[in-house]
Amino acid sequence: MIAPLTLYLDVPFTTFRESHAREMGKTYPVPPPATVYGMLLSLVGETNVYRHCGVELAIAMLSSPKKSRILRQMRRFKNVDFSHPENVIPCYQEILSNVKCLIWVRSDEEKIQPSLRDRIQLAFDHPELVRRFGCLFLGESDQLIKTIKLVSEDYLEGVRKWAIRDNRGRFTLPYWVDHVGSGNTRFLRYRIEEMPSSPPPNLAWTIIQSPI
Repeated sequence: MIAPLTLYLDVPFTTFRESHAREMGKTYPVPPPATVYGMLLSLVGETNVYRHCGVELAIAMLSSPKKSRILRQMRRFKNVDFSHPENVIPCYQEILSNVKCLIWVRSDEEKIQPSLRDRIQLAFDHPELVRRFGCLFLGESDQLIKTIKLVSEDYLEGVRKWAIRDNRGRFTLPYWVDHVGSGNTRFLRYRIEEMPSSPPPNLAWTIIQSPI
């Protein structure tokens, strides 16, 4: 077994829009596994979302983000004409400020080589070899990552707020998102638990799997 990678992320402001929110853009309190997976694919320049199915992620918050609310234009497609005024409405959206977290990446169950873990390592060792486009963000496309770096597992030792898989947990987070409709989006339930654990507890790991 190859040791997991640990990444530190600092995002000044972001939102992780709840999949079932309708009238207001509510946010999850932690980055969902599906969001983190998409960000990691962007980091290594991968456009095929199925390529690294089997990778496992663990997420721990280091900060306690402040939640605020803004008013912005949102799209609700009621008219087939994309530019029709009916498709744009004002809507409140929740925003998280000062998001700092650790992400662990483990590729023991991946079937393809190089694994996502190895490609992330290569992206930091030799960034000139990575072919990617656009800015690196976590959440929506205007919510840019300020800092992302590889760190040791015991980086900033202390109490961490882990996303722990729990069938009776309070939060339902997506680990796979269907961007064409929503029929194949998949969720798991989680609780947020504070503990000074390193390495990640077993139930902090989420495997990224396609439903098809």
